[in-house]
Amino acid sequence: MTQTSSRIKTILPTSSRTALGATVATGVLTALAQAPERISRLLRDRYPMVAVTGMTGVGKSQLVDRLTRRSTDDAVAQVGSAVMERRTRKGARLHGFRFLVVPGDNAATRLSALDEVFHDQPVDGVIHVVANGHATPRRAGGTTGTAAATREEQLAAELEDWTITSHRIASMAVRRHKPIWLIIAVTKTDLYPGEIDDVVRYYSPGSGSPFAERVDALRALAGGAKLSIDVLPVSASGGDRKSAFPEKRAGAMVDALADRLGQLSGHA
Repeated sequence: MTQTSSRIKTILPTSSRTALGATVATGVLTALAQAPERISRLLRDRYPMVAVTGMTGVGKSQLVDRLTRRSTDDAVAQVGSAVMERRTRKGARLHGFRFLVVPGDNAATRLSALDEVFHDQPVDGVIHVVANGHATPRRAGGTTGTAAATREEQLAAELEDWTITSHRIASMAVRRHKPIWLIIAVTKTDLYPGEIDDVVRYYSPGSGSPFAERVDALRALAGGAKLSIDVLPVSASGGDRKSAFPEKRAGAMVDALADRLGQLSGHA
């Protein structure tokens, strides 16, 4: 027995020593109980959860694969994924992002994924991917084979998809104590390199387009102080140096998106 312990036994009566022991034990148990919560909070600070949403065929998986520096699965690129995909981007100074790619098909798995990222375990931010009507047409249920759809039909489907998603974002935003952020990623810009500024404007708040009007409605529902919105052009692929949209330009757009993610998450 140490000298300090002997002194405590001599000075304190038995009842006081028992109370002291109980207090120490309670403190230890409280610290142990709070440890998972603290670790989870630290993980969320360093690796925020990001939902990646958008209709099927807009290129969500390809964009996230580019952000996380992994190769795109050809099967997923062709027919899309019917389940939520998970990716992690590891950056400098033990910072990064955990991406949850929500299926684009209107199936039960998509609805359960939307519930998970916006209600059950609310994410820290959202990347909503749009494609200016250039989403790859797909058969129902993600089956193989060619499908046909006009650009106007794809834009209408994109708008319908955004309506569903924006309501979920608004509902999450009003429940959160801290602000959340949204990036509208305008992808497949390699298909319209000369129109990028006009297309970005179409998706931007206040532009008066059908999509922008619903973005404005989201801001009104969520509250301007609760939700920040960015609109960024991006492409998961580019051509050679002589093409109208070289790979270097595509890479710069992905890097700009990654930089903005870092700023919004307090990493930069």
